Amino acid sequence: MGLEERVAELERRLTALEAPDGEAPHLGEGDFWALEGLKAQLADVGSAAGGGGVLYTGAVRMPTGEGYEWQYGVLTESLMEADWADTAESLAALGHPVRLRLLREILGGRRTAAELAALDEVGTTGQIYHHLRQLTGAGWLHTTGRGRYEVPGGRVVPLLVVLTAARP
Repeated sequence: MGLEERVAELERRLTALEAPDGEAPHLGEGDFWALEGLKAQLADVGSAAGGGGVLYTGAVRMPTGEGYEWQYGVLTESLMEADWADTAESLAALGHPVRLRLLREILGGRRTAAELAALDEVGTTGQIYHHLRQLTGAGWLHTTGRGRYEVPGGRVVPLLVVLTAARP
């Protein structure tokens, strides 16, 4: 890489870092490496992937220091043939602001019902338990004993993907 290209790249990165609040820099903006990889995989699969496919992936480190890596891909044909109603309970569980707040707090390290009940604007202890049951029933949470909750490792990146997809 020549000097001019290196300076241009540094300027691009600096501009991204100095972006106003709410405008975080985007990884690989203008660079579709994940998409190109998916298309190559689909080409290898051949006619079975004639309708294309969807891929989501992530490598995240949570405020608690826990790290999660996840990748999932599915052929479009499989998605179109599936009964979408099967996802209603899972999506509905995410459809309440208090539940989303509880998930964020749990990912941030508050794991017990007592810690969650101490938060402002999440409701009474009974309401919190109701929301925790909804999230647990839909698979977004599980209990680890002694009133502790956590987002299962295999659900962390999918949760963040759903939240990303739902952003305006």
